[in-house]
Amino acid sequence: MTPTNSAPSQRRRRVRIGAVATAVVALMLATGAANVEDVPLAPTAETLSGNYLAARFAGQQQDLDSSARFFAEALANDPEDPFLLERTFALSLASGDIDTAMELGRRLEQVDRGNRLAGLALGVEAMHEKQWSVAIQTLKRANVGPLAGLTVEILSAWSEAAAKNPDKALARLDKLSGEEWYSFFKAYHGGLIADMAGRKDEAIKRLAKAYEIDPGAVRVTEAFVRALARAGKAEEAKAVLAEALGRAPNHPLLLATGAELSAKATPKALISTPLAGAAEILAGLGAAIARDDTGELASVYLQLALFLDPTADLARISLAEIFERSKQFERAIAVLSEISDKSPLKRNAEIQVGFDYNALDKVDEARAHLAKLVEQDPSDLEAVTALGNVLRVRKMFAEAAETYSKGIGTLPAPQPQHWSLFYYRGIAYERTDKWPQAEADFKKALDLSPDQPLVLNYLGYSWVDRGMNYDEALRMIEKAVELEPTDGYIVDSLGWVYFKLGRFDEAVVQLERAVDLKPEDPVINDHLGDAYWQVGRKLEARYQWSHARDRKPEPADLAKILKKLEQGMPPPDHPAAADAGPAAKTPTAGPATAGAAPPVKN
Repeated sequence: MTPTNSAPSQRRRRVRIGAVATAVVALMLATGAANVEDVPLAPTAETLSGNYLAARFAGQQQDLDSSARFFAEALANDPEDPFLLERTFALSLASGDIDTAMELGRRLEQVDRGNRLAGLALGVEAMHEKQWSVAIQTLKRANVGPLAGLTVEILSAWSEAAAKNPDKALARLDKLSGEEWYSFFKAYHGGLIADMAGRKDEAIKRLAKAYEIDPGAVRVTEAFVRALARAGKAEEAKAVLAEALGRAPNHPLLLATGAELSAKATPKALISTPLAGAAEILAGLGAAIARDDTGELASVYLQLALFLDPTADLARISLAEIFERSKQFERAIAVLSEISDKSPLKRNAEIQVGFDYNALDKVDEARAHLAKLVEQDPSDLEAVTALGNVLRVRKMFAEAAETYSKGIGTLPAPQPQHWSLFYYRGIAYERTDKWPQAEADFKKALDLSPDQPLVLNYLGYSWVDRGMNYDEALRMIEKAVELEPTDGYIVDSLGWVYFKLGRFDEAVVQLERAVDLKPEDPVINDHLGDAYWQVGRKLEARYQWSHARDRKPEPADLAKILKKLEQGMPPPDHPAAADAGPAAKTPTAGPATAGAAPPVKN
C-alpha cells in the first residue's frame, strides 16, 4: 500500500536528521558497532523527524525491533499519518509485538480498508480466537496477488476444517488455481486436512501427490509416512521413510518419526489442530521467502505462525536464521532457546546457539555450550564437528583435534560421509606440527571420498610446502582446481606449486586468477608478488607485497613481507628463494568452518 500523504507530513520527512538519529550514528562510529543492536539503547527523539530518520536507519540495518520502536514514537507525534501507521503496524508485526500490531491493524483498517497486510493479520487473529467465519471474511481483504492468494485460501481452508466442514475445506483447495507451484501446497495441505479429519485414503492420495512433487521436503515425507502408518500400511510407511533417510541420513524429524514407527503404536498425525495447520502454511511460506529475501515479510509470516502455534519449531529456526543474517545473534539465541527440550530439533537449535555465541566473540560461552552437547552424546557427530570447528577457527588446534577424535572414536566403521572429520582433524594435527598423524588423516579422508577438492588441495599443498611428492601433489591440486575452478585458495595452491617447481610464468597466470577470486587474502597477494619478482616484474611485485602487508597477515608472515619490501627477493636459483614467502596458505576453510548448524529442510 502507498497511502496518500498530507503535504505537512511530506515536509516533515524532508527535514534534516534529528537528534536521536544523529546520536545513534555518532555512537556507532565511536564504538565501532556494525549494527544498531550493538550500541546502548538510545532514547527516542522529541521530534517526529528524529524518530522517523532513526527508524529508517534501524530498518536499513534490519533491526526490526528498533525500527518499530522509533516508528511508534514518530506515530505518537503524528497519529493521523497513514504512512507512519502502516509502517509501525508492519514492523511491530515483524518484530513479534503481536498485541501492539493487532491494535494498530484495527486502526489501519479504519483508514485503509483494503490494506492487505492488515487483512492477513486480523484474519489470523480471528483464527486465534476461533472465530472461523470472521476469519474467512477478514482474510478476503488480503487476497491480492499470487502469494497472498495462496496464503488466504489455505488459511481459509483450515478455518473451514476447524468449523467441521472438511468437504468445504478440500473443495476450496481444489478450486485454487492460477500458479503452477500451487499444486504442491494444495496437495500437501489437502492431505493434512484429510488426515486430521480421519479420511485416511484421501489423506494418502493427496500426500502421495505432494511427495511425488517434492520428495525432498521432509515435512511432506513425515506427513506421508505417518498417514500410511495410521492407515495400517506400516511396510509402505517404512519403505518411504527408508528412502527419505537415504537422502537425509540423520535428519532429526525423520529419525523421530522412525522411532514412533518402531514403537509399533499408531503414530500421531503430523497436524492435529487447525491452528497448527494454519501455522504450517505460514511457517513454510515464511521460510521460503526468507531464503531469497531477509526483509520484513518473511518475519511477518513466521511471527504469525508462532502466534498461532508457539510449538512451530521450524518457524523458530527460520526466524533465528533471519536474525543471524542481519547479525542480531542475541535475538537468534533467544528465539532458539524457546524450543522445547522435547522437540526433535532441540539439539540442532542448541548447536546453532553455540555458533551464535561464537559469532558474538563469546568464545568461552560457545565452547561450554557445545562441549556440554558433546559430553552428553559423543556420537552426535554434528555437535562434535560444531565444537571442533569453533576451536579450530579460533586456532585452538590441540583441543580441536581432541574433539574430533572423540567423534571418530564412536565410529564402528567410518563411512564416506565421515571424510570431513578426518580432514578437519588432519588440519588440527598439521597446525600443531604432528605431520605423520595429519598426513594419515588426509589420506583416510581421500580413501573415504576420493574426489574431495578440499582434501586434495590441502594434502597436495602440504606436500609441496615440505618439498616432497611434487608430481603427485601437482596432479592432486590440478584435480582440485578442475573440481572447484572458482575457489581462490585452491587456485592459489596450483600457482604456488608451479612457483615451487620454478615454473614462474605458469605461476603468475594461476596466482593472478587466485587474486581475482580472493583479492582480500594477504597470503595470495604475497604469493603473486613473489611470482612477479621472479619473472622480472619488480614494480608489480612490490605493489602486491604492499597489498599483502595492508591486509593483516599473520605476524610471522608480516616480517617476511616487510623484509621483501626492503630488500627484494634472492634470484630463483638461490637456496633462500623458495622460502622467501609466508608459510604455505593451507586454508582452514571448508564445510561448516565457522559452522552453520546442519540445515533442517521443511
